[in-house]
Amino acid sequence: MNQRTLKEAIHIEGKGLHTGKVVNMTIRPASPNHGVKFKRVDMEGQPEILADAMNVGSTVRNTTIKRGGASISTIEHLLSALYALHIDNVLVEIDAGEVPILDGSSLPFVHAIQKAGIEEQDQEKEFLIIRKPIHYVDEETGSEISVFPAENFELTALIDFNSKILGLQYANYNGYTDYAKEVAPARTFVFLHELTQLLQYDLVKGGGLENAVVFVEEVPERKELDNISEIFSQKDIKVEAGGILNKGGLKFDNEPARHKLLDMIGDLALVGKPIKGRIIVTKPGHTANVNLAKKLKQLFREQKKLKGIPHYDPTQSPIYDVMDISRKLPHRFPFLLIDKIIELSEKYVVGIKNVTFNERFFQGHFPNNPVMPGVLQLEAMGQTGGILALSTVPDPENWDAYFLKIDNAKFKQKVVPGDTLVFKLELLAPIRRGIVTMKGIAYVGNNIVSEAELTAQIVRRSGT
Repeated sequence: MNQRTLKEAIHIEGKGLHTGKVVNMTIRPASPNHGVKFKRVDMEGQPEILADAMNVGSTVRNTTIKRGGASISTIEHLLSALYALHIDNVLVEIDAGEVPILDGSSLPFVHAIQKAGIEEQDQEKEFLIIRKPIHYVDEETGSEISVFPAENFELTALIDFNSKILGLQYANYNGYTDYAKEVAPARTFVFLHELTQLLQYDLVKGGGLENAVVFVEEVPERKELDNISEIFSQKDIKVEAGGILNKGGLKFDNEPARHKLLDMIGDLALVGKPIKGRIIVTKPGHTANVNLAKKLKQLFREQKKLKGIPHYDPTQSPIYDVMDISRKLPHRFPFLLIDKIIELSEKYVVGIKNVTFNERFFQGHFPNNPVMPGVLQLEAMGQTGGILALSTVPDPENWDAYFLKIDNAKFKQKVVPGDTLVFKLELLAPIRRGIVTMKGIAYVGNNIVSEAELTAQIVRRSGT
């Protein structure tokens, strides 16, 4: 799957949720590997901020990213739409410190993106792949979070506000979910008592019943409703069925849970890479979402460091077993030092060596503290590379591979009985006149134990 951007720029105008001021925003196509960046065109120097978990400055009632003196608030709805539509690279030019709230959902952004069109780029996406389960409780918020391996990006949000009008709800998102129809229309929501407090602090000046669902647990007196009607410039506000102020009711029975799902998608977009994994969050919120995004961001960095490590599954049949190898190499006991070849291409080979206490060299090499000699690690590395070199001739059984030199050999960790050595040899240059130059790395688990640059020559045996 390749990276994607917009076919053309999008202009959006709307009120900021907290200031109530008109905001102009232009979302422009961007080059591969650009990511999603916000540009404050109203500030001196027009500073840019990457939409990244490490740049989050606040998670109070919204997600805000910050860099230096510049910040952008309420980015989650736009990021949610971009992520769900698989858009990787855009530049968002904005003339204020918050993204327009519009109708309180991400649907207006989805419609604008669909109208502009999506363009595939010539660079592949990088994915964060969840390889093992993660379970933890976010100590800051009390949210319970579980992450599992999965083929696609899947989310489950479970909410419980301990409220008689808004009880336990959940919502799911996976590869079969129609985001535009099932998630994007869900609006942000607030309880009336929270709204009253926010208004007292001179916040949510751009909020109203047109961009938020307001839940009412206790029916207020007429005087308070009249006051809210005046603030929202909307006549005769009353509590509708189900304990909400909005006319027309909810768009979904579980609209709050769906909106939490929408927010989760937007906040997890701050990982910076699409995710392959299933995530379940009980009591999601911006703080818990961003804390999770930071953990996943760190996991991606670790995966990137380990990207070159071959994956060895001992239950899978090898390309060559030890008997196949003995037919291709002249080495025999006790000097045949590789047991399997699990990968082989024109440019690289991966071999396996199971180190046991019965190895002959342990009898004399630190017998009371058995350690595999470094030179034998290089020999096993060379034999693995020999399989790659000999794969280039039609009759490998009639050729031998000889070391010419070894450069930059390093030994980083002891190899002991019980270890499984995984050797990866890659060509550093095309093979010419039988000369083979390779970079070899030996791993035990995720750790590099030795490495070297090997030069060898393949020579036809005499009389063949």
